Amino acid sequence: MKTSARNQFFGKISAMKKGAVNDEIQLETAEGHRLTAIITRESSEDLGLQVGGSAFALIKASWIIIVSEDDNVRFSARNRMRGQISRLQPGAVNTEVVVDLEGGGSIAAIVTNESARTLELAEGGRVGAIFKASSVIIGAPA
Repeated sequence: MKTSARNQFFGKISAMKKGAVNDEIQLETAEGHRLTAIITRESSEDLGLQVGGSAFALIKASWIIIVSEDDNVRFSARNRMRGQISRLQPGAVNTEVVVDLEGGGSIAAIVTNESARTLELAEGGRVGAIFKASSVIIGAPA
């Protein structure tokens, strides 16, 4: 599979909560990361999703919000992954931030250069990567 989404996570569906319009999907990766996705009920049925089945999650780097590591802050976003910055790639306007996640794997985010300065982002620094459940695209093997 080739996609333009920088963040790709593969795993098994560990839980599903069906709704009238949307379903909540829990995906657990081999590294132990748990992601929550909200997709339409129709998409869930079309993909044949079921607990124990294989699936993958795609999250665009621009949908990831980087936060300074602070356990005392709560967010409405359902997904939060923690790790250490392994690479910063500044550009003219934005900076790509790559975070090596606790337990393995990595996640990439795009932040403005101003945000990178304000958060004092540096390689080796600990951060959180948060994203909304509605920002997760779920796919299943054909």
